[in-house]
Amino acid sequence: MIPTPMPTPMTNTDHIAARLLQLRAAMRQHGIDALMVPSADPHLSEYLPPRWQGREWLSHFTGSVGTFMITQEFSGIWTDARYWTQAEQQLAGSGIQLMKITSGASVQYIDWLAAHVKAGQTVAVDGAVLGLSIARLLQQALDAKDVVLRFDLDLLNDIWHDRPGLPPALIYEHLPPYASKSRSGKLADLRSAMQQLGANRHVISTLDDIAYLFNLRGADVPFNPVFLAHALVTATRATLFVADGKISPELREQLAQEDIDVARYDGFGAALAALGPETTLLIDPRRITYGTRQAIPAKVKVVEATNPTTLAKSRKSEADAAHVRAAMEHDGAALCEFFCWLDATLADPQRATLTELTIDEQITAARSRRPGFVSPSFATIAGYQANGAIMHYRATPEHHAVIEGDGLLLIDSGGQYLGGTTDITRVVGVGAISAAHKRDFTLVLKGLIALSSAHFPRGTRSPMLDAIARAPLWAAGLDYGHGTGHGVGYFLNVHEGPQSISPSAMPEPHTAMEAGMITSIEPGLYRTGQWGIRLENLVLNRTAGHTDFGDFLQFETLTLCPIDTRCLDVALLRDDERRWLNDYHAMVRERLSPLVTGATLAWLNLRTETI
Repeated sequence: MIPTPMPTPMTNTDHIAARLLQLRAAMRQHGIDALMVPSADPHLSEYLPPRWQGREWLSHFTGSVGTFMITQEFSGIWTDARYWTQAEQQLAGSGIQLMKITSGASVQYIDWLAAHVKAGQTVAVDGAVLGLSIARLLQQALDAKDVVLRFDLDLLNDIWHDRPGLPPALIYEHLPPYASKSRSGKLADLRSAMQQLGANRHVISTLDDIAYLFNLRGADVPFNPVFLAHALVTATRATLFVADGKISPELREQLAQEDIDVARYDGFGAALAALGPETTLLIDPRRITYGTRQAIPAKVKVVEATNPTTLAKSRKSEADAAHVRAAMEHDGAALCEFFCWLDATLADPQRATLTELTIDEQITAARSRRPGFVSPSFATIAGYQANGAIMHYRATPEHHAVIEGDGLLLIDSGGQYLGGTTDITRVVGVGAISAAHKRDFTLVLKGLIALSSAHFPRGTRSPMLDAIARAPLWAAGLDYGHGTGHGVGYFLNVHEGPQSISPSAMPEPHTAMEAGMITSIEPGLYRTGQWGIRLENLVLNRTAGHTDFGDFLQFETLTLCPIDTRCLDVALLRDDERRWLNDYHAMVRERLSPLVTGATLAWLNLRTETI
């Protein structure tokens, strides 16, 4: 008997080819000439629930930013410099082109569409997940070309037969003392802002805004303690639209006592459609989808402005800041335990194989032993040597490096605590550290010190601060392809607006720096195929006094973890820069010493010695 040959397992490129073949057939069936698949959900989240990870399902490109365009002859993904190396690797052999853009906010794919589609052709994109502001730009560009634009199709439903449903995790309360302001207090503040804008209704779809406003948390989105919901707020009541079974009867009753109704998630569109002509509705065009805007009747008067909650949650109270400081101390203690273990492991000639995957396991385990820890705040980036040059690299069981020999190990990690969200990057040397390593490391540190030390007028548009961190690198003819800083939530999203210290962000009024904002400072330097360096601390905007020229702000560094001075070329540091580093290390030692013991305490004292 001739044995039946075993089927050859499908590779990633086989999966991609098969899915694109099916997708193009569905496009022909519906008369679609070009399809746009954004990285988005109905809430415009950065990290997506599995149901809306269609771009990743089609292409196997896992970056958090990327817009996929498909025609019968072409397929390409537009993404920024943070993901170029990763995209090149993940798209290799798939036939999908990497289309490089300058920033995640770029809309160059719209220009490409306008240049490649012809009059009378049809372009489709799912309006339920496309941001309203992007939809307006797309409509304008294609109307000028006499191209038909359809927002009513989700073609993924035609071919994604095992597409995940809505996540079922329960919603829970964020309670005092960590929730320092009550729901009723936050709703009162929101209603006051609505009244000032002349609105008697307000629709909110962004998940962190909703979690903040209602002092609720969930687990529907990886790493961010939020839940899928829309909200509609009136002058006297509020309605949460969530999937059935996500709110317990006890919590539902508690919300009802506070004039908060709970409705079905899929009833949101109907509730908008039912708004009457007496309604003046506040919307944020940056934070709702085209589909949501289309559900609002034409008879409703619409006011467009930034969500008041977006501004409110960015300005942490003194009570919030105190909880964040405490969370940073426990996070720093966990990191000291981890780095002590790492140094001891690297020094052990009999050690078992150490890989990038081990780093993720150990750092998460150290955090999990700390009070108030809930989860990582994003997928740990542990990149050794060339992998460190991939800005958003993630080791997998199939593709990871063994940590051996000589080089630099970049570790970007963070934790979600009941009292705050952390995000930190450190680079450590493994084996012999070269003069080139030290020069690059020191230039990045100089950028971190420069911005950390800055004083600036209150209301400074945050993108304007970016050049301060880049100046030491620019002076050496160097640069990095990502922003310098992002806002950070309070037991919420690790990436939070409205502030953004980035050259790709527009310096608009809503980006103004105000007291209480928490922002990252994370300059870097990446040499493709060699190594990557990024140093990141979180900072808090604090008042710095008043002069004849107005109110000024300064940064309070919140992150507490030694910077590896073994990687420094101390000769490149000015006296004031050495003083900053020594003062920082003295603060780290003072605040973390009570939380660690034994070998970890000895490690902390060693790594914070004066230089």
